[in-house]
Amino acid sequence: MLPLATSTWDQKEYAALQSVIDSDMFSMGKKVAEFETAFARYVGSKHCVMVNSGSSANLLAVAALFYTKQNSLKPGDEVIVPAVSWSTTYYPLHQYGLKIKFVDICPETLNLDLDQLEKAISDKTRAIFAVNLLGNPIDYQRLEKIISNRDILLLEDNCESMGATLNGKQAGTFGVMGTFSSFFSHHISTMEGGMVVTDDEELYHIMLSLRSHGWTRHLPKDNRVCEKSDDPFHESFRFVLPGYNLRPLDMSGALGLEQLEKLPSIVKGRQQNAAVFMDLFADIPGVSIQKQTGESSWFGFALVFESLEKRTEVVELFKAHKIETRPIVAGNFTRNPVVKFFDYDIHGELESSDKVHDCGLFIGNHHYDIAKELRAVADLLKTHL
Repeated sequence: MLPLATSTWDQKEYAALQSVIDSDMFSMGKKVAEFETAFARYVGSKHCVMVNSGSSANLLAVAALFYTKQNSLKPGDEVIVPAVSWSTTYYPLHQYGLKIKFVDICPETLNLDLDQLEKAISDKTRAIFAVNLLGNPIDYQRLEKIISNRDILLLEDNCESMGATLNGKQAGTFGVMGTFSSFFSHHISTMEGGMVVTDDEELYHIMLSLRSHGWTRHLPKDNRVCEKSDDPFHESFRFVLPGYNLRPLDMSGALGLEQLEKLPSIVKGRQQNAAVFMDLFADIPGVSIQKQTGESSWFGFALVFESLEKRTEVVELFKAHKIETRPIVAGNFTRNPVVKFFDYDIHGELESSDKVHDCGLFIGNHHYDIAKELRAVADLLKTHL
């Protein structure tokens, strides 16, 4: 009746794949480069680096801050994060030896509680990894005021919120770097894929190297990482940073170019569905929904119920009616066993994160009209709650 995700491809995407097949050059190449230029232009950033997933985008962004000339981050530095996000928001922070400080979310927006964030900042805080949850941007005007006189870096995990805006500015472009995902279930789909955008040329060059083994081959002659010779043989296997292989296939770039053309209509369709959703679900007793900040791109529709028992009942009800559901991202992430490996603190109580963890779920949104399906879901809840 209502799936979580559906394809946004048509014949144009299959033709794009075929063009790469016909070229017989499948590894990262000109299509990826073309997509990076187009995506940077679309969001209003100077630079974009495409990688093989949004998770890799987060890894690349965090890693890059360790290799700037001023050593922007170092092991032991404190980074503030929301307690509700996807796992790979947190893993790169752990993997680079950073101290993770979890802060509660706002029960209305489901993003970082900025009142709690302001109290959580200490003299050890060096960065905030903000997350725009389920399409909804944070109030970055207020966040920027909070950190304006402090030496604190702002990064954005915008993997769920491509196309969202705040006062006309694209989410993912408020911090020093912003990350995006183009996985199948996200706003655009290159099947697997992710991007990092930045206006900082040094970070851009660092990421170009880190993405490809830490070598110099993909760096321009004049770059902010190292001196590069004019000898292509020497530079083909010359390593200057401890990097990875996070490169996407050229198919991903070709798909991205076609999907980017559709992104405005995809976001518009999701926002039109959201208007119907808010009208139908805002006044259902026992259900709370996500409050929009700016112009959300509405990844999905969050529903938070009065109790764990009621959520459990609704999950079974939805399952019986073929309405696909998932937890709201990963819920309160500190309740996952993996945090035993982290160096972390929790600021205050995570009351709202616990509420989402125990009582929340989300249902799918799509680029096409689902008003009929949303009315059926709303009627189902009104009948059974």
